[in-house]
Amino acid sequence: MKEIRTYFLFFLLLLVLPGSMGCGNESNETSDYSVYYLNKESTKIISEPYELTSKEEDTKAVIDELLLAMSSDTDDVERVKPIPTGVEVVKYDFEETLLTLYFNDAYSSMDRIGEALTRAAIVRTLMQVERVECLSFYVGDVPLTDRSGNPVGVMTNESFIENPGEQINSIQEANLVLYFANSKGNGLVQETKEVHYSSNISMEKLVMENLLEGPAGKEAQYAIPEGTKLMNVSVADGVCYVSLDESFLNQNYNIDEAIVIYSIVNSLSEIPTINKVQISVNGDTGGVYRADFPLAEFYERNLDYVEE
Repeated sequence: MKEIRTYFLFFLLLLVLPGSMGCGNESNETSDYSVYYLNKESTKIISEPYELTSKEEDTKAVIDELLLAMSSDTDDVERVKPIPTGVEVVKYDFEETLLTLYFNDAYSSMDRIGEALTRAAIVRTLMQVERVECLSFYVGDVPLTDRSGNPVGVMTNESFIENPGEQINSIQEANLVLYFANSKGNGLVQETKEVHYSSNISMEKLVMENLLEGPAGKEAQYAIPEGTKLMNVSVADGVCYVSLDESFLNQNYNIDEAIVIYSIVNSLSEIPTINKVQISVNGDTGGVYRADFPLAEFYERNLDYVEE
């Protein structure tokens, strides 16, 4: 389906793991910390040792000082503060092991690459604080979302490096084969899309995100109801498990039900490691999609609906 080449490009394209992921603390065992900055080209993050000015062991005091350090200009031209001017942490909540940061609206004005690097730097810096095992970001009172509108959710250091040995700014290239509904809604149209993506994101998630973004060609249309969000996707023993939100059940009867199902199944089956697909709604596989497609079924590739 695709050829993948690893590039060390000058950016990080970040899609965070689902909010259901577990937390794991990697705090320093000593009193020394590191603060993560952007390099002068703003192409990657770099760490610098940091000695707390406050010797208090109070968690709030440490968080306050590290946030201030990440918001302050540096004297070193090789380092750029990760929280840019104008972006502010308005408040934060710390409950048990989860640190939730609330940013002002200026956070949304950052470009996608800069935001990804800023987020990685903040998480890596604050994960060193004792008892902080995971973080979540809000802009105003709204949870931070990715470019597809899906909540970024809870983050740890592992949210930014998934593949062992990969660099945080390692970017890959792939040609995705995706299937959308034809103009009449009774067949599938194949599209090939070239994408650049972070090594942090799985291929199955990449396929689903691009499928939910819709087709590029005018001869095709959404098969999956517009506005549907991806809740989770994983692969085990050749089976891809896809969980979509309840918007998936919003029926568009101009699209045949088989076209909806096999838009997903055929697109994911282009990944060599996937042989079957199971679709659920918020994790629930009970019931039948429309009339003929039980959600509990494992569906295999079916190219009979694909137009030549």
